[in-house]
Amino acid sequence: LAAMNPAGTDVVLEPWQTVASHGLPSGPIYVCTRNDELEPFIEKTPADRRKDLVFFQNGMLDPLFQKYGLQLNPSNPNASTQCLVYFAPGPKPKDNVTDLNPEGLTAAFGRHAESLARRLRSAGLSCKVPVEVIFQGMMLEKLIWISSFMLAGVKNGEVTVGEVEKDCTADVTVLIQELLASCRDANPFALFASDAAVTARLLAYGRSVAHFPTAMKEFPWRNGYFWDISQAAVSEGKADPAPTHSAWLKEYAPSVVPSDSSVAMFAATGEPARIVPATIIGGGLAKGLAAMNPA
Repeated sequence: LAAMNPAGTDVVLEPWQTVASHGLPSGPIYVCTRNDELEPFIEKTPADRRKDLVFFQNGMLDPLFQKYGLQLNPSNPNASTQCLVYFAPGPKPKDNVTDLNPEGLTAAFGRHAESLARRLRSAGLSCKVPVEVIFQGMMLEKLIWISSFMLAGVKNGEVTVGEVEKDCTADVTVLIQELLASCRDANPFALFASDAAVTARLLAYGRSVAHFPTAMKEFPWRNGYFWDISQAAVSEGKADPAPTHSAWLKEYAPSVVPSDSSVAMFAATGEPARIVPATIIGGGLAKGLAAMNPA
């Protein structure tokens, strides 16, 4: 991210540094840390700067947003920003476009979505800025993708994503459709395409990142979202909306399963069409974002 700003007007922080002491006084704060580092980072970010946080992590972040009042709702004065990343960071970032979506899948929503989109586009990457109901569906689709492909891969011996798409299509399709049904029920205001269209789009993305490995990681942020939906339904005497997902978690990833259940766009500001200097925290993605700022 920092490499996307050749002017060097961004500030890239080390893990031990804080926004209050070392960051820019205003502007977006790109958070490129691991999921389990998010809460401590939010805690040490001044309350009046938390609305400037821009999250790039995979997984379900909504409960964290709700806890700190950062929900991605245009009516929320403290709303933050989230980016759904479909590109590979590096000296020359690669847009992971697919044969079904050659225009790209990366999307952002929230306070700093437009300025982030300008930064990414300046580096030749795509970035959509959809309305809230569409973004919510896109976010849940990405969660379905990583949760279904990782579990199907582990079930079949930790094969690659490409092998899941090509050789384990039936397994991953069952998971996609179960998890999509869970999302539709739990998120009635999110906008989704048809089951067939969503499945085709997620399989296509699997083909575009065929070399990715599969593993069960960050369960509370990924598959744990669907596990909790299933456990809540069963505890109420209802049928499990994702029975295959629940069964395969128990059989093929028992170490990650908890012993009990726990687990419209923002108004235009008149800001000039330029790359906004940002405070950037953590990881290889951080340096790439800064290089996208030609100022």
